[in-house]
Amino acid sequence: MARIDDLRQSSDDQLTEQLGQLKREQFNLRFQAATSQLEKPSRVREVRRDIARIKTLQAQRASQNSK
Repeated sequence: MARIDDLRQSSDDQLTEQLGQLKREQFNLRFQAATSQLEKPSRVREVRRDIARIKTLQAQRASQNSK
């Protein structure tokens, strides 16, 4: 699980890369859930929340840059 403090120290490029990795993982987890091969169901929730954290941080940075 990504800590918000760690994410704040990341650059915009790093955040975009992490977001892409998390979205791929989320896609794979969906397939595992559909085929009943999901080993760790709690990971779905963690990934979803990490994606939300990154998107929130990106939105905050975008609003600061537009001011």
